[in-house]
Amino acid sequence: MTDSLPLPLVIRDLGFRYNSRTTPAIEDINLHLEPGQIVLLAGSSGCGKTTLMCCVNGLIPHTYQGYMQGEIELYGKSIKGMGLAEISKHVGTLLQDPERQILGTYVINEVCFGLESQGMPREEMIQKAEKALERLHITHLKDKETHYTSGGEKQKVALAGVLAMEPNILLLDEPLASLDPASAREALLAFRELADEGLSILLVEHRVEDVLEINPEKVIYMDNGRVVYQGDVKGLLETADYTRIKLPAQTVMRRAKGKPFEECCFAVPAFDPQSEPLVSFQDVCFRYKEDGPEVLHGINLDIRAGEVIAILGHNGSGKTTTVKQALGLLKPTSGQVLLEGVETRKTTVANVAKTIGYVFQSPSQMLFAPTVREELAFGPENLGMDKETVSQNVDWAIETVHLEHELPMPPLALSFGQQKRVSIASVLSMKSRILMMDEPTSGQDYWNYQSFMNTILQTPGFDAILFITHDLDLALTYANRVVVLYGGQVMADGSPYEVFADDEQLRQWRLLPTSLLKLNREMYAQTGQFLRAEALSQLAG
Repeated sequence: MTDSLPLPLVIRDLGFRYNSRTTPAIEDINLHLEPGQIVLLAGSSGCGKTTLMCCVNGLIPHTYQGYMQGEIELYGKSIKGMGLAEISKHVGTLLQDPERQILGTYVINEVCFGLESQGMPREEMIQKAEKALERLHITHLKDKETHYTSGGEKQKVALAGVLAMEPNILLLDEPLASLDPASAREALLAFRELADEGLSILLVEHRVEDVLEINPEKVIYMDNGRVVYQGDVKGLLETADYTRIKLPAQTVMRRAKGKPFEECCFAVPAFDPQSEPLVSFQDVCFRYKEDGPEVLHGINLDIRAGEVIAILGHNGSGKTTTVKQALGLLKPTSGQVLLEGVETRKTTVANVAKTIGYVFQSPSQMLFAPTVREELAFGPENLGMDKETVSQNVDWAIETVHLEHELPMPPLALSFGQQKRVSIASVLSMKSRILMMDEPTSGQDYWNYQSFMNTILQTPGFDAILFITHDLDLALTYANRVVVLYGGQVMADGSPYEVFADDEQLRQWRLLPTSLLKLNREMYAQTGQFLRAEALSQLAG
């Protein structure tokens, strides 16, 4: 009988405190990864998941400084004294924000970047890169400039670059955050296939229900820097706080039944479909380059007071490109966009900002100030608000996203999920009449995204709210109108009940029915509206 081989990853009594903090980010972490194993790491935003990953891949202590204790071993060897290059031979990492990971000008160059840095022969390098692109179904992006890829496409390109390196251990930090439902499923199936081939995967994800479909061998649930559960999926479903992480709707409905529940008290706003539109897209077509392909084809879309609009569509469908036309950040190639009757070509981005507040998909595109307080004050100060109003707006905005204790901190020192909330708060503090948000729930745990969405919808002053999302459940519970884009065209426009009626049609648009959608359909005759699982549990017999 031979001795067993050392495990790919072993963590013992790990703790870490950033120099900028007085309390540990993580403490007493003990876990291990076996070959061919997928371990789901779940927990609320800011609980220490990303910090744990940075300890494993060497970014702590080589990039982020602080006090570290405990032991991490890769295949039986301590990583103390290892450089990043040596660690990266075993460990591949996908960061939360792909904007920070992509360096190449073209997709194929980006996917080859790590392989090229190893001095790999060109023919072998191209072969490995193309295999990674094929795994993620993005071979068609091979020769596209990375600058012109969507946020979700960037996520897949960054992931392909990691897979091409063929690491033994794969650390995935919110790999589904920017992916449409069909792409997310394809990525998850690729992870399962890789694990079945022997790869060890540590997967951080808020979209817990999606990950459960590929049967992770183990689940770790963290809270406040500590592991509070470690075991199988069944145990997680019974022990995790369903108000903090999003579990399957049937599980939530069963566990919440008979328990006190206070449904969010906002009413879905009413709107007059015949009223004068605040924003009007009229036959808008757009191409990024004069000789490039057209990416928007005849967009006709009006936004009226009282509307809460969810825009859905596959990665690269034109969602963000469409919204940027209203902001004046992009100008239609043909057609026009009117903001309160004025063509956006004839106004400035600064003037548009007085009416529309826009939250970018990537917080790194927005955040720049030395402290969170200064970040939130920048917008209202530029709009000419007095000091007292600025202070009141900042306080309200930071309370809305539950980051009051972070006001003196540098925004870019926070976790990705916290950065996203700061970027939302920086726009909320401007009190614009129209609020537009690109993937507002990216990097957010279930409780936080419900909380700030509830507050935003209850707050007077917003004439209309529009959000781009891949989260069908967010759309069906918060929007009174859903718009679906596919291939740069509007394919559907109506109430959530109307747009989400046909599963086969959803799949054609690369949107997949969720457990919450199915439950709401079953109970629609009783409720007459789409509700959260907690609310449905109070109505079930």
